[in-house]
Amino acid sequence: MKLDLLVFGAHPDDAELGAGATIAKEVATGKKVGIVDLTRGELGTRGSAEIRDEEANKAAQILGLAVRENLKFADGFFVNDKTHQLKVIEVIRKYRPEIVLCNAVEDRHIDHAKGAELVSDACFLSGLVKIETTFDKQQQRAWRPKAVYHYIQWKNLEPDFAVDVSGFMDKKMEAIKAYSSQFYDEKSDEPETPISSKNFFDSVDYRARDLGRLIGTKHAEGFTIERKIGVRGVFDLI
Repeated sequence: MKLDLLVFGAHPDDAELGAGATIAKEVATGKKVGIVDLTRGELGTRGSAEIRDEEANKAAQILGLAVRENLKFADGFFVNDKTHQLKVIEVIRKYRPEIVLCNAVEDRHIDHAKGAELVSDACFLSGLVKIETTFDKQQQRAWRPKAVYHYIQWKNLEPDFAVDVSGFMDKKMEAIKAYSSQFYDEKSDEPETPISSKNFFDSVDYRARDLGRLIGTKHAEGFTIERKIGVRGVFDLI
């Protein structure tokens, strides 16, 4: 299956938190969108890997994803080396996305920056014909996405561009709520974490509203770039 947009996350819920409304918007326009989680989030303080699996599947249905899969790398301990790069290359060549979104280049959780670097490197290497990979016993063709963009997570990084996601925040928040083991629940007796507070949950919306204010819309999601963006003409910027 060929995808238009492939979104990577170091953990289940990363993609929803960083780019959930953008994903929902692209799905609504008819784009085929998928998510690949690098780990199962098994080191998370709350819940378990099995619970996260169920939550990720529920979120995928809410967002209308064409596909979601998990590479089952070791949470907290995966590295950007040849073994991991080849696994990511295989999935890039499998889905042949035009655009890849992935973790923030700098963030509180060490897996986020590692995931960003790993996916970015794999996107480049995936275009080299002398790197051989197979899927279902068939040799894969080289494929390099046209662009790699990084969504913003815990740290409030300055975005290089913002996507107007007005009208799609409800879908994003619904997908985030699918991870009930991880986020605010006043009835939960699980240990408190930095992302389980009501303040964090509320911040997802008010950060999007604040960025939307800056670009003259109701809500927006921000992204950073690896290389300059080109446009056909100045009116494409409106």
